[in-house]
This record gives sequence, C-alpha cells and structure tokens, in this order.
Amino acid sequence: MAVFQGGETEVAGLIPRQFIDDLLSRVDIVDVVDEYVPLKKGGKDHKACCPFHNEKSPSFTVSADKQFYHCFGCGAHGSAISFLMEYAHMDFVEAVEDLASRAGLEVPREAGGDERGENLQPVYDILAKANAYFQQQLRQHPQAAQAVDYLRNRGLSGEIAAAFGMGFAPPGWDNMLNAIGRNDSDRTLMSRAGLLVDKGGGGFYDRFRDRITFPILDRRGRTVGFGGRVLGDETPKYLNSPETPVYHKGRELYGLYQARKAAGKPERLIVVEGYMDVVALAQHDIHNAVATLGTAATEAHLEQLFRTSEDVVFCFDGDEAGRRAAWRALETTLPAMHDGRQAFFMFLPDGQDPDSLVRARGTAAFESQVSTADSLGTFLFDHLAAGVDLGTIDGRSRLAALCRPLLAKLPLGSFRELSEQRLAELTGLGQRNSSTLVTGRGNAAASRPASSPGKNKRQSPSLVRKVISWLLHYPSLGSGVMTTDHLRALELPGVALLLELIETLEDNPHLTTGALLERFRDHESGRHLAKLAAEDIATLDGGLEREFKDSLEKLQRLAEDQRFAELARRERQGQLSDAEKREFARLSGGVSHQDSDGNAASDPR
Repeated sequence: MAVFQGGETEVAGLIPRQFIDDLLSRVDIVDVVDEYVPLKKGGKDHKACCPFHNEKSPSFTVSADKQFYHCFGCGAHGSAISFLMEYAHMDFVEAVEDLASRAGLEVPREAGGDERGENLQPVYDILAKANAYFQQQLRQHPQAAQAVDYLRNRGLSGEIAAAFGMGFAPPGWDNMLNAIGRNDSDRTLMSRAGLLVDKGGGGFYDRFRDRITFPILDRRGRTVGFGGRVLGDETPKYLNSPETPVYHKGRELYGLYQARKAAGKPERLIVVEGYMDVVALAQHDIHNAVATLGTAATEAHLEQLFRTSEDVVFCFDGDEAGRRAAWRALETTLPAMHDGRQAFFMFLPDGQDPDSLVRARGTAAFESQVSTADSLGTFLFDHLAAGVDLGTIDGRSRLAALCRPLLAKLPLGSFRELSEQRLAELTGLGQRNSSTLVTGRGNAAASRPASSPGKNKRQSPSLVRKVISWLLHYPSLGSGVMTTDHLRALELPGVALLLELIETLEDNPHLTTGALLERFRDHESGRHLAKLAAEDIATLDGGLEREFKDSLEKLQRLAEDQRFAELARRERQGQLSDAEKREFARLSGGVSHQDSDGNAASDPR
C-alpha cells in the first residue's frame, strides 16, 4: 500500500497517500481558512490580512482553483492541512482527521500504526490503564498519604494534581503487574510500554515503585510514558520511562498538551527543567510552561514549540552549568529561527528554580522576569563578546570568527540579515564584509568591477524552472507528457525535481496545486515550489499548452546536445563502442547547439 510519509506522518502512523489526495480534493480550502480568518473575494482569489504576521493591508491570498494559500508578505503557504497545522496548531494527524470529519470520511489507517505498519493501539491502551491505576492508587492506597502530604507541602491543590493526572506507584515489586497484567499478552505489552523491567532470567517487576507519577501525554492527549519522583532519599530522584515504540524523549514535551488545552494559542511558551516546575507554575496560574524530559532541547522539540507559539522562553539556573545548558539550547534553536519566531533566555537567581521562585515571589514577579528575558540575539552576542576585547582589532576579528559558524546556521531571512548587521556594528566591518564572513564566500566576487547599469540585464527564468512552474499552476499538463526518458540524462539544475513532478502527475493527473505541494511538504525543494506556485503566470489556453510542449522538446534537444558532446569527447579519445559510434553518427546530423538554459543559439530571444 502506498503511504503518505512526511516528517509528521512518520511519527503519527500510516495514512494512505491516495486518501490524502482524495481528501484535499473534497474539502475547499476557502471554507477551511474562512472559519478562522474571514476572507473577502478579490479577483479570482480570496484575500485577508495575514494571520501569521502583523500587517495593515492584505497580502494573504487563498486560491480556490489551486487549493493553496500564500502570503506575499511573510511567505506562509500551503494546503488546507498546512493551514490547520500552522494556524490551529494541530499535528498532521489531527489536521487530517479534522478535514476528514468535514468531508464525512474516516481516516483509513491502522489505529496507532507506526511507519513500519505496526499496530500500536494496544500499547496506548495499556498505558491508559496504567495511568488510571496510578491515579486510583493516589486516592485509595493506604501508603499514599505520604505522597498526598508531599504534594500539599509543595503548594499543589487537588485540582491541579487532577489536571495533570498525577498518581502514586505503591511500594512493592509487582503491584501494578498483578493489577493490570492479567495474562502473558498484557505483561508483554506492559514491558513494551516501559512499565515493567525484565528480570533477565524470566519474569518482570514494576518499573515505578513508591513514587509520585506524572503521566507524559503526546499532542493528542494520549499517555505515552511516565515520570516518577521518589518520596524519600532514594536515587534516582526522578525516573522516566525508557524509549518505547510510542515514547521518544527527544520528541515529547511534558505539559504541552495541558498548555494547549488551557490557552489554545499561548502568547509564549516557557521551557523549564522538570515536572514539578511545570505543575507549580500552573498552580500559580501560569499555564504555558513545558519541560523537556531528561534531555536537552532537540530540533523536534523546537518545531513543536514554535508550532504552538512564536515566542519561546528558555528558563535556566543562573549558575555556570545553567549557562552552559542555555548555550546548547541556543545552538539547537538557531536553525529553527525562521522570520516571525522569537527565542528568549531567562536566568534564575542563585539557588532558585521556577517552583521555588514563583512560590516565594508570586506570579507577577515571575512573569515580570519572563518579560525581561534576553533575546536570542542579545544572549548570543553578549556571551561571545564577553570573551574578547572589542577594543582591539584582534578581538573584533576573533568575535567575527566565533560568530561566523553560528550565524550560518540561521535560515535565510530578516533575522539572519539583522544578526549580520549587528555583527557588523560590533566588529566595525561593513555589513557586506560581515555577510561574506558568515556565508564563507571569498572576496573574488567583491573584487570584480561592478557592471555598468546599462549592462545589467534581468536574467530570464531557466527553461526547467518555467516547465516546473507551469506544472505547479496547471497540473493537468502532466498528463500530456508522453515520455521522460530523454530528461533522465539531462544535466541541468532542477531536472531531478521536474522528473519527480511529472512522475507524480502521471500517476495522479487530478491533483490540485495544493495537493501536489502537500506531496512535497518535506521535500528539500518544498519551499521553492510554493514560491513558484504563488507567482502569476499566463492563463492556461492552447498557446500555453503549445509552449509547454515546445519547451519539453527543447529539453529533449538539449539532452541530445549534451550526449553528442560527451560522445564527441570520447570519440577523440578512441573510446566509442560500435553502438556508440552508430549513436554518434545519428546525433551528428541533428545537433541544435542550445545554451545551458535550454535556448537555441539562433533564438533571438
């Protein structure tokens, strides 16, 4: 079965690719977007002020023909699935299920299936049973009084404990094992879910014993693992579930589900260290805190954070260890800093953590400190500048060298340009030179004399780019491509992508622009394709169809030219086989000598 597998669906499970295509053909993106952002008809498209950045005049367009949205201001773009993911902060599966419910369809996938086709729903079910068991034990077990007293002494109410599903794992080796592991099948599932530890010689025992439990929920609210805190002096103080088929600590964030449930779209997210920090802040009406689970922030964490809120505040201890951890978080965050996103770094007073600080000083004082956190740019430059002498040429040169690999990690855009500008201010280099340092380009280009205005000509798009653009705007053109054999040997930028598009449309001639782009969501050229799809081009008519066909024939002739040149080189070296000699003789009479953009040399254009 063909499956749709982007970065999101590899985590979420198998969904047939054909179902995604059919779903996007049944729903109207205009209706979907209009539910969240009121649209007005403007020409052939619908328009509004962009929901992804602040603007006074509308540059956000939604095309009913293409089933695609695009903002000419900030570059936001995508299908109906993308819109729900970016605006409503759904994950991929949630977005698909939302659209499917609108269309009256059921998502045809194995419940809980992973990318290997494995049915993981029984694992989720056994974790849900364990969660219910732990919560019941906190209410009923005779030895849970110590756990309840501990939570009360930490200032937690019963309502907050219930909101986070806190529970109690009783002391003993097999309490839960006997409670929900009624047969060998259940015990095998419990082991796979990380609830049991294999004794090694056969048999199992409870992983969590005599601990307060914190269920870890994924974005859909399913229990995927647990954290457990000891009540005495035993070690480790905190124990987390191991990696399992449904729990990966590098992907999950404790408290994210509750933060989304409480605030919908939080103004910002605060990343703290532990479970109790998240829960204590919630007790003080700060419901936008999350925690990584015994690991440093990962790229997957960053994407989840920024999908939920465009402002992320990292909270660290103010000691040296905390600042080292903050620096590691900064390095991980740099590649995720697309325009519109903001990251901040907050350092706590010595000896304080978020839990103790909010209890000692109150909600307002904590939020005040959050609001004055250092921006990523401030932290980056202050941290590096502290180790050099900016009063000397050597020191400024050293700062430029330290910044170069870090700024190079930033995505292209305004934030990177402004960061390069700040580096230029600190070092005294012109911004052009500081940009050269960041990109690593040499000075050869800078040393060449600038062309005179009269010699500057706007370079026309390459032939491959034009063909790709036509296919994106009018996918029906793909059904007219009879063969792509001649393109496979063509050495031009973009040919591999063109082949992918044509082959996709050969099998799926009824795809809309939006559905076609959805196929390329995780493709390295996905953003480039979206930009092409947003451009204005000529209306599809007989003339454009002829130009499309002529362009493919030009590419075929260019491929023959390249093949001829290669055979001519080998002929001079006496390396041709008999078959190649016949091919060379055939091509010798039909070479058109096109340039590298696919234009014939005699073409006056």
